[in-house]
Amino acid sequence: MSQNCTVDDTAPTETAHALTIRDIRWWSPTLFSLTLERPEAFRFLSGQFARLGLPVDGEWVWRAYSICSSVYDEQLEFLSIVVPDGVFTQALKDIQVGDTLWVDKRNFGTLTTDRFRAQDELWMLATGTGLAPFMSVLRDPYTWERFERVVLVHSVRNSDELAYREWLENLAGDELFGEFAERFRYIKVVTREECPGAFALRIPELVQTGILERAAGLEFSAERSAVMLCGNPAMLRQMKTVLQERGLSVNKKSSPGNILWENGFLPEDNRQPDL
Repeated sequence: MSQNCTVDDTAPTETAHALTIRDIRWWSPTLFSLTLERPEAFRFLSGQFARLGLPVDGEWVWRAYSICSSVYDEQLEFLSIVVPDGVFTQALKDIQVGDTLWVDKRNFGTLTTDRFRAQDELWMLATGTGLAPFMSVLRDPYTWERFERVVLVHSVRNSDELAYREWLENLAGDELFGEFAERFRYIKVVTREECPGAFALRIPELVQTGILERAAGLEFSAERSAVMLCGNPAMLRQMKTVLQERGLSVNKKSSPGNILWENGFLPEDNRQPDL
């Protein structure tokens, strides 16, 4: 752990769990996963996020992180990038197996599949670490009971940022979820270097040109498509517009529609509490 991270008498023992780091995996020089022990009392829905905390230079710093792990896993898993000037991630990147990370006892978020109604085809469109909540969704048996077809699109700058790529490309070999592989499509997008099997255009352009639908073998449909978005706010805004032009609607509590992202991830969400 960073020498600047020390636990003192101000530790939030009433509101947060002090959890031990069990494993760390670096996908690239700036992208890594953390696996923590999971308290029995910590419950969440696939797609939700938690608040992680560390003491940095005598001050507690908290950040929201989507949960990667399955709702049934005995551990909690999170995906993080290293932000060059980020107070929290600069401390988090130095954490070691056996160190303590604090996790708020509450879970948060509305990016969950139970927000959809009659749709039976699930699209998950992610950039960067926006992949995290969708890893949890994919590892939830309810997802495969609820949807006939599932498509994951992950867009990154460089190929080494395609976290969990091996598992996603080899779902058929998974002991628990292999039986669903024929109903799943994993589409890779790498925008800053050549990557075999990956598209180079950004997600909105792939939709506008029809390339994405041809690759998935599905078409966006107001009747059948449930679309979850997570990642760069610019992508969220553009995809919202692109999909609305195709006749899809925003999913709201009062009027369930097709397009869903985490409430609060866009500034304009704060003016639309119904999301």
